[in-house]
Amino acid sequence: MVDPATYGGIANGEYQPPVPIRPAPIWAWPPRPVAAARWFITGLLYPWVGFYLVLSVVIWRWLLPSEETMETLRVGWILQIWVRNLALLLLVAGGLHWSLHMRRRQDRDFKFNGRWPAESRKFLWRSQVRDNMFWTLVSGGFFWTAYESLTHWAYASGLVGRPGWASNPVYVFLMATLGVVLWSTAHFWANHRLLHWRPLYRIAHELHHRNVSPGPWSGISMHPIEHFIYFSIFLLWWVVPVHPIVILMCGMYQGPGPAPSHSGFERIHLVGRWSVPAGDLFHQLHHRYFEVNYGNTQAPIDKVTGTWHDGTREAHERLKGRRRADQVA
Repeated sequence: MVDPATYGGIANGEYQPPVPIRPAPIWAWPPRPVAAARWFITGLLYPWVGFYLVLSVVIWRWLLPSEETMETLRVGWILQIWVRNLALLLLVAGGLHWSLHMRRRQDRDFKFNGRWPAESRKFLWRSQVRDNMFWTLVSGGFFWTAYESLTHWAYASGLVGRPGWASNPVYVFLMATLGVVLWSTAHFWANHRLLHWRPLYRIAHELHHRNVSPGPWSGISMHPIEHFIYFSIFLLWWVVPVHPIVILMCGMYQGPGPAPSHSGFERIHLVGRWSVPAGDLFHQLHHRYFEVNYGNTQAPIDKVTGTWHDGTREAHERLKGRRRADQVA
């Protein structure tokens, strides 16, 4: 079993990853091509993006309704996509929850927050897990399926053209990996900042932030208004032609994708000393402090806007100074 001390340390019963958190090396200047290539393989593709890419190819090859079927909006094939999406959420979020929070197979190793899912009146049925499952499966599953189905239909019906070059293997691979990740990061930062506008926060985003100690089901546990904004990421593919694999990959990254990053654990033990990355201190700090890290580390947008919290004491002191200045203003 991997010793958490190999990666960071333990303080107050909670795992403390090594800091500072730095942006991805693809943004380094002067360029660092070797570091960028290593990050692409071991920091982006491995393990989750690669896993979702394989699933997307399998679904496209054997489980996606034919173009002829999707030419017309019909309940049958849309229901097929909806059932598949729910199954994927149950597989990823449900599997992680069962392993990490029900069986507690690695106890608190690599766990950011010492607390387990809460029982509180602020959650439906006084249960954080049941509340999160409800919003994820009922609202999240609906909006994911609606946006994905409409996008498939737009291509199949000819409303959106798909030129031959959109099926070029290199283009498909790059768009399904780096393209989806970077577009998701930019889209997430923009809609996340919007959702922290006080009126929208109170109406919608506050529901997600009830999860002070998030778990796998917290990833897309959101208000329907937030789901409507969050899954609008699909609309880019109405103007940028892509292969169906890219559309599927987009759904994977937005749907079950946030489950590992919200799992509450930085790493997951698999077999023996083998563990894989899961949770994300960068976003964990957003759940802890609210006013930092609105995006992801794949793109340094928060660094440009002054809201990047790298996990160090100095960054926290800057945050406290900004809060004091806001109170005075």
